[in-house]
Amino acid sequence: MILLYISGPVLGAIIGYITNDIAIRMLFRPRKAKYILGIHVPFTPGIIPKEKDRIAGAIGGAISDNLMNKEVLEKTLLSDDMLGKLRTAIDEFFEAQLHNDETLQEFAAHYLTDEEIAAMRESTCDEIAKLITAKLRDRAIGASIAHAATQHVIDKTRASVAGKIKADRLLEVIASPIETKLAQHINEVLHDQAPSMSTRIVYTESDKLLSMPMRTLFEGHEEQMVQAREGIVSVYRTIISEHLPRILESINISKIVESRIQEMDMEEAEQIILTVMKKELRAIVWLGALLGCIMGTVMMVVN
Repeated sequence: MILLYISGPVLGAIIGYITNDIAIRMLFRPRKAKYILGIHVPFTPGIIPKEKDRIAGAIGGAISDNLMNKEVLEKTLLSDDMLGKLRTAIDEFFEAQLHNDETLQEFAAHYLTDEEIAAMRESTCDEIAKLITAKLRDRAIGASIAHAATQHVIDKTRASVAGKIKADRLLEVIASPIETKLAQHINEVLHDQAPSMSTRIVYTESDKLLSMPMRTLFEGHEEQMVQAREGIVSVYRTIISEHLPRILESINISKIVESRIQEMDMEEAEQIILTVMKKELRAIVWLGALLGCIMGTVMMVVN
């Protein structure tokens, strides 16, 4: 008698459990269309394999429009918490360099190859040498040096003969053509020698800089480090505020997500979904059992 009363609910629960379990499995399987005697078997492939491209596009669009849009990213990236973490990271970097005995070249070698460092050094030194050469070849340089040298000679001569010979006017008359000629010679020398002089000086100083310990570069510059930190934060804020839309457009999050989903094989996609929603999908299966049990009970009572 008892068996008669429980058979309906138990049978309903079993049917509800099995049907929901099969329905969930049919979301992913079969992974390919099936045919019998050339006739397509309904519900093959499963819903997700069949609609994979559409689902990929929908997920990519949803993430891009709602989860990774400009407003959400800007709010997150410019939050007080994020800016605080950025400042802390910069301060920790500066603090580490104050105790770093590595040379600048050794430090750079962590991020660049020797060839890249050499290429950057050569390119930078050559550009600086060109700028210095252009300045040294300016004719105003020769005139300025000649005037300073001539004036120095006049002052020394005037001091030595003061009170003995009234030679001021004579010195001025002699100095003018000498200064002009001296300026001409200085400009000629600078025009010929400026490239080699500039290159030699710049490369020598670059060698000194690259061999300087990191701690030496940072010691005694605490105020400048604070300014540098705030400068970096300011640049970061500007990039996020003004260039984020362009960055998002160039990255195209929607397309990246869509392409990644399309590249997945269905076994990988199934494992990911089941891992994320295992608890929820299992709840659906047991909910089917519960509903089946209720329906079985209702049918038994009605009959």
